[in-house]
Amino acid sequence: MKSLALVGYGKMGKLIAELAPEYEFEVAQTLEAHDEWIGFPGIDVAIEFTTPEAAPDNLKRLAAEGVPTVTGTTGWLKHLDEVSQEFEKADGSLVWSPNFSVGVAVFRRLVETAGHLLKNENEYGSWAWEIHHDAKKDAPSGTLIHLVEALRKGGYSRPVDVSSNRAGKHPGTHEIGFDSAADTITLRHAARSREGFARGALKAARLILEHKGVFTFEEVLFGPNK
Repeated sequence: MKSLALVGYGKMGKLIAELAPEYEFEVAQTLEAHDEWIGFPGIDVAIEFTTPEAAPDNLKRLAAEGVPTVTGTTGWLKHLDEVSQEFEKADGSLVWSPNFSVGVAVFRRLVETAGHLLKNENEYGSWAWEIHHDAKKDAPSGTLIHLVEALRKGGYSRPVDVSSNRAGKHPGTHEIGFDSAADTITLRHAARSREGFARGALKAARLILEHKGVFTFEEVLFGPNK
């Protein structure tokens, strides 16, 4: 069993703790938002799910302590370069992603491929849409932004209409679509619960033990996509 620290112990942290033994992790330490930072000696890996405001400092502290880290916090990526530099300076390990669902990682690769295949088909316009629960703070979500970036990476350079809905307790649906006078193509991923995100974070935590550097979830799952 490897020792796991959870930085952030809300709904996601508690679900990760529940599933951790399946991935051969023992939760040795938890840190909630109001707790004093006491460090993580003897910890093999940390999983960080907090808030956009707290995440950059949390991650820099984990880098300084040499703790391999997985972060699923969204809304902080404007600080990614400075956080990455801290992990690289410490010869550390970080996996980041706006979404740790294995299904979403596959979905993003499919979106990139669709963007590549339709990049020269000018009659196809595109949209990106999502719905999440009403407590989700960022709109559009990091996942939807990441999907549009995948579309662009595939070579699709025409406008993409982006929209978001927040209602009820919906765990999250993301959709990328293409429309022409002749037909419509719709790619959709629908989450049923938070469990997929928790399992993906634990999977990433196992994989990061074998790597040094800063990676996206897709890179540790599939290798670089060049």
